[in-house]
Amino acid sequence: MTYRIALSFEDGITRFIDCKVGEKVLDAAFRQGINLPMDCSDGVCGTCKCRCESGAYDLGEDYLEEALGADEAEQRQVLTCQMVPGSDCVLAVPVASSACKTGISRFDATLAGITAHADAALEVHFELEQAPVFLPGQYVNIAVPGSEQTRSYSFSSLPGDHHASFLIKHVPGGLMSGWLGRAQLGERLSMSGPLGSFYLRAVTRPLLFIAGGTGLAPFLSMLEVLAEGNECQPIHLIYGVSRDLDLVMLEALQEFRERLANFSFVTCVSDPQTRHPRQGHVTQHLAPGVLNGGAVDVYLCGPPPMVDAVRQHFKAEGVTPSSFHYEKFTANTLATGAAA
Repeated sequence: MTYRIALSFEDGITRFIDCKVGEKVLDAAFRQGINLPMDCSDGVCGTCKCRCESGAYDLGEDYLEEALGADEAEQRQVLTCQMVPGSDCVLAVPVASSACKTGISRFDATLAGITAHADAALEVHFELEQAPVFLPGQYVNIAVPGSEQTRSYSFSSLPGDHHASFLIKHVPGGLMSGWLGRAQLGERLSMSGPLGSFYLRAVTRPLLFIAGGTGLAPFLSMLEVLAEGNECQPIHLIYGVSRDLDLVMLEALQEFRERLANFSFVTCVSDPQTRHPRQGHVTQHLAPGVLNGGAVDVYLCGPPPMVDAVRQHFKAEGVTPSSFHYEKFTANTLATGAAA
């Protein structure tokens, strides 16, 4: 038996290692060629300090308080030279992956299907020889065949599956959109990742998801994981778009409502001429109850103006969520993400 440990580096790269029962994380990482920061390896210096964002573990008592104070331990700071996992874990490593002599993973994919959603988006499916391991919400860089460029897209599928899917905005004249318009099933391309600090953390309180356009993709992956785990916490999604035609994957959301007893969602369209029953921006459809008095974990993904508007709305309303994770994207790239 082994535990899977996700090492999330500060440059956005995530690597996964297997840790044996009773094995320390630092030893497991070294065994698999990843040189996590360390100096003494005896719990004395604190050089190997990281933060465990999810999972169970034991630190023992063989370390000095100068290396890890009681207040730090309460905040789930750990010393990897002492940490023995008791489950799968996610560790935030406060250095770049290059400093640990590791880097991005690359894998090949075969185009297996394309579903067009009007002129708004393409649901693209790939088969992979090696099932990609990622944290729900993360993205990969996909090399566009016939060019030397890549485009970044969030997984909309379940981690660890040989089938991977993405929700890609249709951009007239766009590099990826153009290739997909002429691509044949069975064509191969390469991907690199996983990347990004926008991913689902351990669920300990209600969740509020806010998606704009194809920013819905990472939430589909998160919902798959939550449904697989029969999550009991309330989960509410607000999904906003510019035009009626931009509302996609509604059947998938309906299916999640059937699979997750405490999942609910609303949609809204900002176009003043919409026929949709809820006109306006997502900030106009944030019912007070979904914020749970601030005792909520908020995940937000969408175009930069929408992300900024939600952040300003929270500030104006004096609401500080227990945790707040967001990611901005443009039509061609995923932009900055952050957590608070």
